[in-house]
Amino acid sequence: MRFVLSFILLMAPLAMLRAQQPQSAISALLAKQTAAWNAGNLEEFMSTYWQSDSLIFIGKRGPTYGWQATLDNYKRSYPDTTAMGKLNFNILEMKPLATGLYFIVGKWHLQRSIGDLEGHFTLLIKQIGGSWKIIADHSS
Repeated sequence: MRFVLSFILLMAPLAMLRAQQPQSAISALLAKQTAAWNAGNLEEFMSTYWQSDSLIFIGKRGPTYGWQATLDNYKRSYPDTTAMGKLNFNILEMKPLATGLYFIVGKWHLQRSIGDLEGHFTLLIKQIGGSWKIIADHSS
């Protein structure tokens, strides 16, 4: 009995650490996005998305399918750093749905000299080939 109790007590911190690792990696992914956006680098911003025709981005104009089409939409909507402004995320929820799959709810804010924008987003982030990638994004 002592052995079982000792084993449980030793393994609990490891289980908590493993649960935090994906959350830390996802937070780093979102920080990478923010830094790339704020540097005016849309290609680097898009490196956090799944480079696949199966990527889905849903915005105010409806769904866009595919990585390249999503990048093209960003380039049309934000043609320069004035339009892009400075991005800030506020994560409201980060929930595991399955091993290697997370659901994120957050708020975004663009501080811009031409007028601020803000809204909310939901993301599905999946571990693919050892990297975390956004596979679905609904931003409004």
